[in-house]
This record gives sequence, C-alpha cells and structure tokens, in this order.
Amino acid sequence: EFKFWMSAFRAVLSAFTMTFFSAFDLPVFWPILFAYFLVLVFLTLKDRVRHMLKHRYVPISMGKQTYGELTKTKASGGGGEKDSK
Repeated sequence: EFKFWMSAFRAVLSAFTMTFFSAFDLPVFWPILFAYFLVLVFLTLKDRVRHMLKHRYVPISMGKQTYGELTKTKASGGGGEKDSK
C-alpha cells in the first residue's frame, strides 16, 4: 500500500510541477476530452453493474424486497429497565 501512495504522490507532484512550464501546455479540443470522459464513465459503470448482477444484487429496482420487522431495532433507554420504588 505504501508503494501505491508513494507512486500516486509522485504523479501528483510531477503533474503539479509540469503546470509551471509552457512546454507541457498542450491544446486540447474540449469535445474530444468530454467524449473520452463519457466513454470512461460508461465502461466503468457497465463493469460495476455487471459485477453487481453477477452476485445477484439488483442495483436499480423500485420493488426491492424488505424484511419488515426483522430490520427494525428498538433502542433501549440506557442500560435496561429498573424498578423505580
């Protein structure tokens, strides 16, 4: 895990450093960048939804099964019941 964070820190640091030099100032046509972003989001979400369906989890459903009283818990009043005599 340390190697991952070290690599991520180096990547952010080098990207931040490159912003100060005009040699790295490349023109970007924004519609292509936006289309690339949409493709990445679509592919990632498709993979996640496929994974959820593989494990029989329905990500979007208006009629999900509920278990009624089994999921409700009653909060106690702070340590149980005591006689107040």
